[in-house]
Amino acid sequence: MSPKSLIAEWVERFNAKDATGLAELYSDDAVNHQVANEEVRGRENIRRMFETEFSNFEMVCLVENIFEDGNVGMLEWVSPGGLRGCGFFWFEDSKIILQRGYWDKASFQKEH
Repeated sequence: MSPKSLIAEWVERFNAKDATGLAELYSDDAVNHQVANEEVRGRENIRRMFETEFSNFEMVCLVENIFEDGNVGMLEWVSPGGLRGCGFFWFEDSKIILQRGYWDKASFQKEH
């Protein structure tokens, strides 16, 4: 699958609040680093992170743009409340090996 289609699948599972389904998109030793937070290492820890976040916050990812270049995909998103961010996804064998996200934590906390 292309990075674009993998990110589209990621967004679908995110919006469904499917922590287990999201975790399946990551390699065993993947890293998810939302730069406003500490990085999370490993598929199971990433699953737990999403599970915790979905139980604590109402989060929706509305896609503005998805781009790809080689094995890298880029996502520009906005929340229903107007929070904007972007994510970069590195893929290997159709699995996320690194995800880095940029968004403003103060704006997120204000929205929630």
